[in-house]
Amino acid sequence: MASQDSFGAKSTLSVGDQNYEIFRLDAVTGEGLDVDSLPYSLKVLLENLLRTEDGADITADDIKALAGWDADAQPDKEIQFTPARVIMQDFTGVPCVVDLATMREAMAELGGDATKINPLAPAEMVIDHSVIADVFGSADAFERNVEIEYERNKERYQFLRWGQGAFDDFKVVPPGTGIVHQVNIEHLARTIFTREVDGELQAYPDTCVGTDSHTTMVNGIGVVGWGVGGIEAEAAMLGQPVSMLIPRVVGFKLSGDLPEGSTATDLVLTITEMLRKHGVVGKFVEFYGPGVSALPLANRATIGNMSPEFGSTIAVFPIDEETTKYLELTGRTPEQIALVEAYAKEQGLWHDPSAEPRFSERLELDLATVVPSLAGPKRPQDRVEVTKAGTEFDKALGDYTDDKSATATFSLDGQEVTIGHGAVTIAAITSCTNTSNPSVMIGAALLAKNAVDKGLARKPWVKTTLAPGSKVVSDYYEKSGLTPYLDKLGFNLVGYGCTTCIGNSGPLIPEVSQAVNDADLAVTSVLSGNRNFEGRINPDVKMNYLASPPLVVAYALAGSMTVDLFNDPLGRDTDGNDVFLKDIWPAPDEVERVIAEAVNSDMFGDSYSDVFAGDERWRSLETPEGNTFEWDAESTYVRKPPYFEGMPEEPEAVTDIDGARVLLKLGDSVTTDHISPAGAIKKDSPAGRYLQEHGVDQRDFNSYGSRRGNHEVMIRGTFANIRLRNQLAPGTEGGVTRDFTKGGEQTSVFEASENYVAAGTPLVVLAGKEYGSGSSRDWAAKGTALLGVKAVIAESYERIHRSNLIGMGVIPLQFPEGESAESLGLTGEESFSITGITELNDGTTPRTVKVKAGDVEFDAVVRIDTPGEANYYRNGGIMQFVLRNLLRG
Repeated sequence: MASQDSFGAKSTLSVGDQNYEIFRLDAVTGEGLDVDSLPYSLKVLLENLLRTEDGADITADDIKALAGWDADAQPDKEIQFTPARVIMQDFTGVPCVVDLATMREAMAELGGDATKINPLAPAEMVIDHSVIADVFGSADAFERNVEIEYERNKERYQFLRWGQGAFDDFKVVPPGTGIVHQVNIEHLARTIFTREVDGELQAYPDTCVGTDSHTTMVNGIGVVGWGVGGIEAEAAMLGQPVSMLIPRVVGFKLSGDLPEGSTATDLVLTITEMLRKHGVVGKFVEFYGPGVSALPLANRATIGNMSPEFGSTIAVFPIDEETTKYLELTGRTPEQIALVEAYAKEQGLWHDPSAEPRFSERLELDLATVVPSLAGPKRPQDRVEVTKAGTEFDKALGDYTDDKSATATFSLDGQEVTIGHGAVTIAAITSCTNTSNPSVMIGAALLAKNAVDKGLARKPWVKTTLAPGSKVVSDYYEKSGLTPYLDKLGFNLVGYGCTTCIGNSGPLIPEVSQAVNDADLAVTSVLSGNRNFEGRINPDVKMNYLASPPLVVAYALAGSMTVDLFNDPLGRDTDGNDVFLKDIWPAPDEVERVIAEAVNSDMFGDSYSDVFAGDERWRSLETPEGNTFEWDAESTYVRKPPYFEGMPEEPEAVTDIDGARVLLKLGDSVTTDHISPAGAIKKDSPAGRYLQEHGVDQRDFNSYGSRRGNHEVMIRGTFANIRLRNQLAPGTEGGVTRDFTKGGEQTSVFEASENYVAAGTPLVVLAGKEYGSGSSRDWAAKGTALLGVKAVIAESYERIHRSNLIGMGVIPLQFPEGESAESLGLTGEESFSITGITELNDGTTPRTVKVKAGDVEFDAVVRIDTPGEANYYRNGGIMQFVLRNLLRG
């Protein structure tokens, strides 16, 4: 489509000796149009529309609608946003590349050019989700874990190396480098992007979508980007704009400074609690005010990272001097830094602490009021002040046990130990949220040093792990001489990856695991991550708490959530005196001194100098070649999925749903962790049985995440989370349902689905509020679709999962306002018919459809929110829509 420039916005920006073509925001003028007072994030979207205006998908009216944005209105105007690039991690990225490889074959089968299936926007993948903390507490833990990772994942890595060679504009950061979001802010993100277009070097704001909801970490350096499902990311890679409604923007004003003893983690848990309470799902959050200038970039990144935990689409900070200082620290070129500053100032994107942009809603926080905090035992927004952690734990314990006094006594390392409920069995410094932040990482190491100097040790039942977000952390630990102290407490390096935060904690200490299960103890994990949902961290651990890295170390010393860190001793020193947390907590000026001495830009330059080349292990992998992938019929990791089998050139008419049965009836706050396969594969599960039938020993099962390229494994693990409670099968936990082709007998979700599919019976899922919250897991939608589910009816949805369901051809419906499955008297045993869906064939989207369930009838709201989503649904899914478009083009 030819580009247009209705506002004459095209101009030239000279920086040093280089000229850049830019699209000026101040060119958009007219009655009712006020670009200057727009929030930063909407200015970035406005530039995007100006630059991509084509008179069809993006028109002058779209540009006017954004420039004249009514802050108070409810979103109803759809725009097409074209991200500058796509970022992926390997768990979600492998199925993306599998799908692209499959699309190449489908394109050829339909008579098209297979090489048209190629990223049209730069796509970068960081392999960071595959390392598991199997080995810990030893000097060789990192090496051994990487070795095991390669043994487990050789097939996947060979496939990704094929993709790196077969597709243009697709780069892979090999294993053992760092966590995707940290590699993104430290190296991949440009803040201002440059690209040659029609012979001209254009400069424009860096924007991205990512296949991990914590893509929002990059919001900390002024990049507007958010998490999408793998299916949406594939479409963006193939040049499809992201369809979205112009959002409401929440202004969050910051003032003051953090007090001594409070960390970035405490701040982000406070903000998470505030924004969850306020309600920001589907909205942009933007930070402004004088407190922004006082906030180090690493703290901004920590806050941006947690955006999915409070539910907003983004949580962005404008560009300012702190941004350019960080770009300099992380080794960006002087030319790039000069461009960022010049462009931001020219376009009104440079932060003015005194400005009050127009916002839809406003909140305010004085940083001086932030106190040390945890979040738990099962949601990131459930903030607990550290001073009240013990009493709050005791209150929550009743949900997990009827016998609060249960204990277990056993032998460990030659000594007899006794643990009870609340014992800390995992203490993990892990995840992108905090391991990008030198203040909390140095703080943790100094606390470890002070503890070791006093003669303290971790409690023997605690599994302690250190998984930094990048190699730079190890560099500054080495330079500051702090590594030996962390090692002494058992916080040896286990890998550069997500580990514990995504369920890759590895097993507990065997004797501890046995004791916990024998006594049915509600034990805890404490981790510096961003997710603590039920069943996520470790199958033996029922209660999980998010905390800053220094508090992770403190709880490893305390050994129990029942210890009052502020009033109880953590242990005794070499003279037998009690040692309290205040005795070993490092002073802020000491933390700042070590950072100043130990962290420098050379470290970043060295770590990322040849980041795509990989180590000897990566370079020596045998790699297939060719434009299309040769599938191995014996592979249990990478298989050709069935999405395009028998797909006609033109879409068939959509139909109503008749005679459907309920596969699952679920409550509130069912997350994508509950739906999507994640973590360890159990031997007696449908997925475990499948692998054994294909000759895989249990020790080689690996995790669900690592097998995301095999739909046969993934479909068997969908809705199989050990903490999922299906109300259709009361009294059970896990992937259990009732099969009405067998008279309602209990069976696994997968086996029931097989019988329903064989009988030609469509399926529905009933759910409560906030259905699909959590990470942007494409397999939560893919697995749902492949199980034969045609519709989900929920009280409300989280944004990404609702969108992903449509992208897989599943219609998301909502109960009428104020109604639920319970209020309507639905048991899940009814037969369902849904009529009115066929209106979509006329090019319109019905507001409601008629649902008949047994004797109950109601009008369900259709949650297809944009015309673009309607097109995806009419085509049977987003991939089919893109493939047909490319075939025609």
